[in-house]
This record gives sequence, structure tokens and C-alpha cells, in this order.
Amino acid sequence: MPSRIENYALIGDCETAALVSKGGSIDWLCWPRFDSAACFSELLGDANHGRWSIAPATVGSDINVSRRYAHNTLILETEFTSADGKNAAVLVDFMPLREGRNESHLVRFVVGKRGSMAMRTELIVRFGYGGWVPWVSRSDAGDLIAIAGPDKAHPSGASRRGVDDGRRFRRLSRPAGAACLDVCALTLAPTGAN
Repeated sequence: MPSRIENYALIGDCETAALVSKGGSIDWLCWPRFDSAACFSELLGDANHGRWSIAPATVGSDINVSRRYAHNTLILETEFTSADGKNAAVLVDFMPLREGRNESHLVRFVVGKRGSMAMRTELIVRFGYGGWVPWVSRSDAGDLIAIAGPDKAHPSGASRRGVDDGRRFRRLSRPAGAACLDVCALTLAPTGAN
């Protein structure tokens, strides 16, 4: 279920933008431009319309959430802390500038701050405002590729592991400890782009 609109923060690459909920879910992303159809549009429906969630494996009132932007940037830092304060992890979200490239990158990573906090991720790509279920295959190198019409999504890092029902990428990530860093990226490009 999508969050209330006031619970979203904005990240972007100056050509498009994504809305990130306080719970760690990207529920809106129009691609490749601000006026394009969305590939994540849970904001208008439900998870089946596309989203990318990275959040603590245990949800509820036992997790405190705070957010901030890194100094003078659109780099969003969402901190999840256990109720007792002993465990904390920070989710970092950003979209680097394209600098003339055809593709757009959405980068997310988790840094363990203290203790240990199990995290989960779910990536559901649905092009065309949730109406186009992509065809998911593997490249010769073993990477996942999701294609629907003129659009292509290529997950890398932790987000590329596991396929559920040929449409969803899912993975339970390892617990985040003080030295743990788990980087996930999604590259969005026209179908003909490498």
C-alpha cells in the first residue's frame, strides 16, 4: 500500500525523479523523462504496479525512521533504528547525473551503523504505469534484464539475484553489520541500448 504523499522524499538526475517513502520503497519513477510513463507506480495502485522496496525485514512500531538529505545534495539517507537503539542501518538513495548518456541509474545501498539489522529488498518493474509486465531473461554474462516494448531495466548488485514468477526480482539480503555495505543499482535504458 502506498504511503501518504507527505511521507515521500524526492531524488533525481535533473531529467527525471523518483519518490521514496519513509518505509524505504520507491513508489514512483517516470522514465526516461519527467513527462514519461512510470516504471514504478505503486503510488497509483499497489505493489503490482511497480516499486523497489529496501527495508528492515521486521516491520512495525519496533523500528524508528529518520531521514535527511546529505549536505546540499539530492542524496537521501533513511535511517532505520530498533526501538532499543542497539541496531541501526542507513539506506542511501540517489540518481547520478546522466552527463549525456542515454541510460539513467538509480543507486541504493545499505550501510550498517551499529549492531545488526536484517534487511529485505523487492524489485518489481512495471513499465507503462504498471500496465506492462516485462519479459525477464538473463544475458550471456548471467545478468537479469527486464524488457517491455521500448524500455529495458538492468538490475545489478544485490538487486539482481533471484527471480520470482518471471516478473519479480526478490532477495533477502544479509544482515547489515557495522562494516556491511550492500550496493544495488538499476539501469534504465532504451531497448536498443547496451
